[in-house]
Amino acid sequence: MAASTACSVPTIRYFEQIGLLPRPQRGANGHRYYRPADLRRLGFIKRCRDFGFPIEQVRAMAALFEDGGRPCAEVRSLAQSQLDEVRHKIGEMRRLESSLAAFVNRCDASCSGAPASDCFTVEDMALAGTCRADCASALAAAAASLPPADGAAGVDGAGATGHA
Repeated sequence: MAASTACSVPTIRYFEQIGLLPRPQRGANGHRYYRPADLRRLGFIKRCRDFGFPIEQVRAMAALFEDGGRPCAEVRSLAQSQLDEVRHKIGEMRRLESSLAAFVNRCDASCSGAPASDCFTVEDMALAGTCRADCASALAAAAASLPPADGAAGVDGAGATGHA
């Protein structure tokens, strides 16, 4: 199942542990056996995570996915909310980019070739306590919003792969 969904084994186990995926049946040999519906559900969950949906929204989306009688507008509402959040993060990243570019330009203009201890830009940052409030808050918000590398929150990040 891991190979066919490009989802790591620890991530699959995590989704089972938190109830996003049902626990699979086990054969006499101890191997896990997944139904085609489980594979489809995992693909759906992974796609939600690829879109950056937090686990609780994935849970809500999965419930809508399972209950085919619910209005499509519910799915759209969750997707619109996530789109709004992504656009907000993009704005934060643009502000961060602008602040960092200005910092680099100040360094280029004033510190070229001088030791860091003589760099007034570094001194400015030290005096302000941060790289200015707008840069620091944008950096902190952007860093906090980045998903783990494999797209699963709460996974230990070991990145182990294999077949589930």
